Amino acid sequence: MAVVILYGTETGTAEEIADTISDVIARHADTSVYGMDEYDVADLDPSDFHIIVCSTYGDGELPTGAVGFFDDLDADQPDLTGLRFAMFGLGDSIYDTFNHGSDIAADKLIALGAERVGEHARHDGSSKVRPRDLAKEWATDIAAVLAGRALESVSGN
Repeated sequence: MAVVILYGTETGTAEEIADTISDVIARHADTSVYGMDEYDVADLDPSDFHIIVCSTYGDGELPTGAVGFFDDLDADQPDLTGLRFAMFGLGDSIYDTFNHGSDIAADKLIALGAERVGEHARHDGSSKVRPRDLAKEWATDIAAVLAGRALESVSGN
């Protein structure tokens, strides 16, 4: 199974986190990393596992780097049944819209039939935890989920 990591960013932090997650997941699966602004929604493949890294911008909106991707999803309304994804959000709890960008992204994918797997990670820019440290820990958990899924498929369960 291939793992496609898509990021939506305003300042570049989500891209950095996507690369960090890729480094962890690459020990267990083939990974590729794309900005959402360079990825065509027609390329979403249910046979791949997707990891979405998304920041929050402005008044709780999607970042500029993700807007076109989700506009295309809204316009095309593809059936994403069978597509599995994990979500890593970036935000700051000093705002009422903490991590709202990743909530918007997850909700849109789920509305089209995709299934979120694992914990929706939510980094808080006001915490003392560095985003890369949270990403490494979270990605290790996601890799374990993927390994369990792969074992289930091989054993026929």
